Amino acid sequence: MSLRHLTPGGRGFLMVNAHPGGAAASVDRMWEQIHDRTEDGRRPVVLVVGSSAGYGLAATLAAARLGARGIGVSFEAPETERRTASAGWYRTARTAELVDDWVFLNADAFGPGAKADVVKLLAERFGPVDYLVYSVAAPRRTDPATGLLHRSVIKPLGEPYTAKTLVFEDEVPVVGSSTLDPADEAERHATVQVMGGADWRLWVDALDGAGLLADGFTTAALTYVGSELTAPIYRAGTIGAAKQHLERTARVLDEHLAGRGRAFTVVAGAAVTQASTAIPSIALYTSILHRVAGEQFESTTLQMTRMWEQLTGVALLEQDAAGRVRLDEWELEPDVQARVREVWERVTAATVAEEADTDWFLAQVGQMYGWRVPGVDYAAEQETTVAWPAD
Repeated sequence: MSLRHLTPGGRGFLMVNAHPGGAAASVDRMWEQIHDRTEDGRRPVVLVVGSSAGYGLAATLAAARLGARGIGVSFEAPETERRTASAGWYRTARTAELVDDWVFLNADAFGPGAKADVVKLLAERFGPVDYLVYSVAAPRRTDPATGLLHRSVIKPLGEPYTAKTLVFEDEVPVVGSSTLDPADEAERHATVQVMGGADWRLWVDALDGAGLLADGFTTAALTYVGSELTAPIYRAGTIGAAKQHLERTARVLDEHLAGRGRAFTVVAGAAVTQASTAIPSIALYTSILHRVAGEQFESTTLQMTRMWEQLTGVALLEQDAAGRVRLDEWELEPDVQARVREVWERVTAATVAEEADTDWFLAQVGQMYGWRVPGVDYAAEQETTVAWPAD
């Protein structure tokens, strides 16, 4: 037992402590947004790599709610004397209480050990995988073939880029700017090695080599395209180079699986995640988008429910000319983007609180760590010692 009075603390969009009760409540809120569609018959086996946060968490909850069983893999920090466990640790503990016949592994998804553990668990308990969802966002990766540690960077390519930014000073929104120098070739390559499709392919190869791909196997890697407003730092930058590699990997995997399965990238819409808050201009863009889109702004759980409906044949599979499954049509609707651009070009520190949903954005950032979740008593002591779910 370890009861503590907790405060968020932190710097910028990073917080020191997670709130166990708030993290659990945030999972409950997501769970309640998904309609239960469990049907009689065989329950498909799902593997979600990156299951504790963002779209990966939403994909896990939606899969379980729709009747799947399987494995979630994530890499989370336990409690220490100075800090709570990570928010993803507490979210996973709550997720395990809600779902039926799931196992959660705390392991570095990039490492061969995680793949070996999953293969063993599948062989002993679940059998072949019907669906593999890959949703990993990490700052670094060690290449298992070479032992080299690659570190990703968030930089433009070719030319420097000055981005509008949104920060908070004592919770007051401030619009500023940040100039980023272009990445060199080594930085671009490292980012591709971390955030591209190399590890996704290793997961598919590990399952295939062990004979653990079910007939009609489907794998999907989550990605993002975004607006022309953020393209210089995102789609046309180092991250974009990695996403292009991810899409090429999808085509290679799809050819490799021909006659046995299929591979896609799934383009989700904008969301407030730990990965997205690290990208200059994304905070301001997403805040404006939420104000402009209003009820059209789709949650991660709604988008992942739509993904599963398409992948399982409940709904028509909607792909673009590049073969990508698109869930971001609400974000890139021309009228929405035109109105976002109008606000983007005129917004200032004096008007940002009225023209962008800054309060909503700040609440979303807090909720990533279990803070600012409606209905949670933050004055009460919290039990911070929570066990990782047992197999």
